[in-house]
Amino acid sequence: MPFMQFAASSVRFTGKTKQSIVKSVRGADAVRNRCAVCGSLVFGGPIGKTNEHTIYAGSLDEPTLFRPTLAIFTRDKPDWVAMPPGLAAFETLPEA
Repeated sequence: MPFMQFAASSVRFTGKTKQSIVKSVRGADAVRNRCAVCGSLVFGGPIGKTNEHTIYAGSLDEPTLFRPTLAIFTRDKPDWVAMPPGLAAFETLPEA
């Protein structure tokens, strides 16, 4: 799932969302925020409780402007997914 990460102080959210919580690969809670109308993923992280948010590229007005710089969890990608040349790739999460 293509996403970008931003400092919480540099983004502003308006409108209602539907939240879901799943366990991350490291065992912590991961908050996903979906559009309350259509259910599409919009951003990750609890508002006002985190220092950064992930914004899902598919929710952008111009998603074709998204240019990935790395790929994570490539061990789980289907065989038909083509990786762009030169993209840093990690089978799981890179070490923090």
